Amino acid sequence: MVHIFKLLSFLKNYSIFNGDEMDLQPKKTTQLKNLIYSNDLEFIMEAHNGLSAKIVEESKFKGIWGSGLSISASLGVRDNNEASWTQVLEVLEFMSDSTSIPILLDGDTGYGNFNNMRRLVMKLEQRKIAGVCIEDKLFPKTNSFIGGETQPLADIDEFCGKIKAAKDTQNDPDFMVVARVEAFIAGWGLKEAIRRAEAYRDAGADAILIHSKKSNPSDIESFMKEWSNRHPVVIVPTKYYSTPTDKFRELGISLVIWANHTLRGSITAMQKVCRQIAKDESLINVEDKIISVAEVFRLQGADELQAAEKKYLPTAGKAVNAVVLAASQGSLGEITKDIPKTLVKIGGKTILESQIETFNQVGIKDISVVRGFAKEKITALNINPIDNDDYRNTTELYSLYLALKEIKQNTIVSYGDLIYKSYILNDLLNDPNDITIVVDADFDENLNYHDYVTTNQPYSKRNFLLDTRLEKIDPDLRKEAINGEFIGIFKTNEKGGVILRNTIEKLATDLNFKQLRMKDLFTEILKTHPIAVKFIKGSWLDINSIVDLQKAGDFDC
Repeated sequence: MVHIFKLLSFLKNYSIFNGDEMDLQPKKTTQLKNLIYSNDLEFIMEAHNGLSAKIVEESKFKGIWGSGLSISASLGVRDNNEASWTQVLEVLEFMSDSTSIPILLDGDTGYGNFNNMRRLVMKLEQRKIAGVCIEDKLFPKTNSFIGGETQPLADIDEFCGKIKAAKDTQNDPDFMVVARVEAFIAGWGLKEAIRRAEAYRDAGADAILIHSKKSNPSDIESFMKEWSNRHPVVIVPTKYYSTPTDKFRELGISLVIWANHTLRGSITAMQKVCRQIAKDESLINVEDKIISVAEVFRLQGADELQAAEKKYLPTAGKAVNAVVLAASQGSLGEITKDIPKTLVKIGGKTILESQIETFNQVGIKDISVVRGFAKEKITALNINPIDNDDYRNTTELYSLYLALKEIKQNTIVSYGDLIYKSYILNDLLNDPNDITIVVDADFDENLNYHDYVTTNQPYSKRNFLLDTRLEKIDPDLRKEAINGEFIGIFKTNEKGGVILRNTIEKLATDLNFKQLRMKDLFTEILKTHPIAVKFIKGSWLDINSIVDLQKAGDFDC
C-alpha cells in the first residue's frame, strides 16, 4: 500500500497524454521548479507569441520567459501596462498551447493589489503557465531601463502581501512565484536589496530575481556574496551581457533569463526585409534569404492537421462529389417567373449558394448541377453544369440520368430546392452502406406528393444508430405504414454507384422513363440490393410554397 501511495504521489507531478500511452514528462510547473532548484546553471529564453515560443522550444531551451516588454512591443504598445493583463493572458494561452516546456510570466507588478494578484494566479494556472515573476514597483509599471532611479518602489509589507496572496491562491504546489527586487534599479544600495529579498523569501517567494542595469556584474556579485545561497537567485543579464557565463556559475546563480532577444532579432530581420522589398519593388533579392512558406506551415503544425483531417473529416482521403438536381422552374408564382427555384434567395443567399456552401463545409468541392429552366442564370463558380433541356416533360430521375457519369466513388445526390444542416452530409459520408437515403422521422402526411417510406424498424432514440433498411417508398402509403419522409438527399459509394447506374440504364429502356420518379428507382434497386436509411428529425426544408419560403427565413444553415 505504501508503494501505491508513493507511485500516485510521483504521478501527480507528471502529465499523461495520448490516452492509451503514459507520457512521463513532468508537468510544466514541475519542470520550472526543477530548473529553479537545479544544481546546475539553467537558462530560459524570451518569447512573445505562439510562433516564437515554438521556436524557443525547438532550439532546445528548457523554459520560456513571457516577457512583458516583448509581448507589449509585439502588440505595438509601450511597456507601461498599456496592454491589459487579459490581453497578455490571451497571448500566453497561445504560447502555452503551442509548447510543452514551462513559461515563466513577467507579471510586472501583479497588475494591481493582492486581489488582482490572486485572480492572475488562478487564470495562469488554468492556462498551464508554470509561474509568475512580479517586481516591487508601483502599478502601472515603467520599464526598468527607462528612468529607473526616479521610479518609486512598492511598500515592502504591501508587496509581501501580494506574494502571500499568490501562494495561498495557487492550486498546484509546484507553481512558482518569483519576486523581482528593483532596489539597484531604483538607485538604492545593497542593504536595501538584501532587506527586500529576505522579506520576500519569508513571505513565500520561490526565488529572488535580482535586477541590475549596470554594464558589469558588480551589483550581482555583491548581492550573491551577501546572500550566501539562502534561496535560488534568477538574473537578467541584458545590460551586462559581456560577462562570461561561467562567472554566473561561480556566483551560484540558479537561472539566467535571456529576456528580449527573439523580439529584437525578429525586428532586425523584418526591418531588413521590408527595406529591401521597398527598395527593389520586387521579392527577387529576399526570397532565397528568408524562411520558406513550407517551414511556416511546419511550425504551425500543418502536418498534424492533415493527419487529423484524415481521422475526423469524412471526405479526407476520398474522392467525393455532389450532384444537385435543379432543373425545375418551381411553382412560387411571380418569384419563380424568370428564375429556377434553386435561385430563390433565402437570407441573402440563393438556395443553390447555400447548398454549395454546405457541401464545401464538409470538404466537397466537386459539384455538378443539372440545369433546366432559365439555365443561363445558373452560373455559380466552380460547378459543372449539366443541361436538361427537356425539363418541362421530365422528372428529377431523368435529370439524374443525364448526370450518370458524375456518379463516382462517393457521391451525394441532392434535390435543388433544399436547405439543410451540414451534419446531415457528415452522417451520410460516414455511413458505410452502398446506398443510403435520408429520411425525416417527423413527417406531415397531408403534403402534396412527398415520398413516404416504410422501414424495417421505426425511428426511436434507442435504435437510431442501428442499421435501418428501406422496405417501401411511395407517396400513397397508408398513414399507419409511414415511418418517415425521404427528404431528397442520398449517397452512394463506389459499389452503390455501379448499382445505381446499372439500374437507371435498365429503367431508361422503359418507354415511360421520362415520367418515372425517384421512388421508382429505389423500388427497382430494392429488388436486388438493400437501401439503408439515415433517420433525422428536422434540420432541413424543401421550398415548395410561399409558406415554406417564410419558414426558411428563420432557418439557420
